[in-house]
Amino acid sequence: MNDFIKNGAELRLKIKDLVYLYMKSKPKCSSLSSGMRQAEIFKECGLDWGTFVGSSSSQQQFWIVGLLRELEREGKIQRDEYTKLWRLI
Repeated sequence: MNDFIKNGAELRLKIKDLVYLYMKSKPKCSSLSSGMRQAEIFKECGLDWGTFVGSSSSQQQFWIVGLLRELEREGKIQRDEYTKLWRLI
């Protein structure tokens, strides 16, 4: 069981790095830009599994919220409180 927990933690770190590197590569995510929607970041990072019965693409993207909030807590990104878009700090 511990291997699963460890492997899951390692995957979360890799995916968090992937999302952060993606955001750093996009002018729309720069600190002076408007930012990007959570769903757009999710899909453009290749994290969307497609649409299935009971599991649409829009339902799948909600797990990325924790990842974005973690990056926010680390002081790397921020969410505009009015537009709800994410960008680098």
